[in-house]
Amino acid sequence: MTAQTDTTGSVTTVYKVSGMSCGHCEGAVSGELSELAGVTSVKAVASTGEVTVVSAAALDEEAVRAAVDEAGFELVGQA
Repeated sequence: MTAQTDTTGSVTTVYKVSGMSCGHCEGAVSGELSELAGVTSVKAVASTGEVTVVSAAALDEEAVRAAVDEAGFELVGQA
C-alpha cells in the first residue's frame, strides 16, 4: 500500500490510472479527484500514469474509482 501519513496528519496516496496521454487528461483526472471530500492536492502525470493525491484522511477507493471513471479514465489501483 502506498498511502502514507505525514506529520500534519494528511495522507498521500499514489494511484495508477490508465489512458492518460496529455495535459488535458491530467487536468480532467485532477479536476474530478479534487472534488472528493478531504482532498487537498492532486498531481497527475500522464507519462507515468500516476496520480498523487493528498487528503485529510484515507480515501474510499470506490470513490476514487468513480471520480477517475467520470473523467473518462480507468483506475488500475494503488501504485
